[in-house]
Amino acid sequence: MSTPATLSVLLDGLIDYAGLFPPAKLDMQPMVDTYRRVMLDPRGWMVGRIIVPVNRLGEFEQAAASLLPDEEEADPWCLSVLTAPCGDETLGSDLDAIDAFNARHAEASAGKAIIDVIELRGSDAASIDRALDLLPDAVFPFVEIPVESDPRGLIAVLAGSEAAAKIRTGGVSPDLYPSPREIAEFIAATAAAGVPFKATAGLHRPLPNDNPDVPARQPGFLNVFLAAAVALRHELAAEDIERLLELTDIGGFKFGETEAKLGSYEITLEELEEARLSYAISFGSCSIDEPWEDLQALGLLGEESREHVS
Repeated sequence: MSTPATLSVLLDGLIDYAGLFPPAKLDMQPMVDTYRRVMLDPRGWMVGRIIVPVNRLGEFEQAAASLLPDEEEADPWCLSVLTAPCGDETLGSDLDAIDAFNARHAEASAGKAIIDVIELRGSDAASIDRALDLLPDAVFPFVEIPVESDPRGLIAVLAGSEAAAKIRTGGVSPDLYPSPREIAEFIAATAAAGVPFKATAGLHRPLPNDNPDVPARQPGFLNVFLAAAVALRHELAAEDIERLLELTDIGGFKFGETEAKLGSYEITLEELEEARLSYAISFGSCSIDEPWEDLQALGLLGEESREHVS
């Protein structure tokens, strides 16, 4: 059995590796070693960028020096870098550090790596506007916006710009977990505005689950990203998206070669591919093995993804 085409499209490059962050909170060397391991694994096609704070780039370069690709035809390691928030006076110097990093690693002899994405918090329209004006064309920003109140105003600021939104879907305390309704309203607003998004934290598992370490209900990454694609295709309201986010039975998901289904909603392979490319981008996870193991336990991955490389 091979992985169905629609599931392959949904999962392709979906996971950004955030091993430096809780609960894993690895040191830099084990983190870069793990990233190299997972990129060599047959399931590595599900993994996208590596996430590093801007103030740890020097440490990253030292730890990854012997691991970065050094052949001209090799693809570089792609980084998403966390910077100062919108409106912070140090954002400019963070962008300078990113530019210098990219210049150093443009040549294969230095180890190929590129920072093409940044992530930064934004809490008001004016500071987001100013930050977007600062950004060079070489980096694409994901602006983390609060969702405990109506997010539509801040999402509107991002509409029509070369920028995307970011939603925090978990953390180290219960207050960092948005409700299914808050996630649904974020998805509905970004879909309506045509603003791409990514998510971060709390999405280690494919289906909704209770976190044993933090008393909180965690969303499932299959729910969030397939529901987002379906919401974009069918122009769903928040209440309909919320119901999809709360599905806990894998029987409510159907993945085929030409179409997928979530609940009663269908989406074609081409529509799903377009949604992944232009809208539902990725999520950050401090673990790669947990998503892989859960997907395999659910019987979703084909034989071509099962052989593990040490």
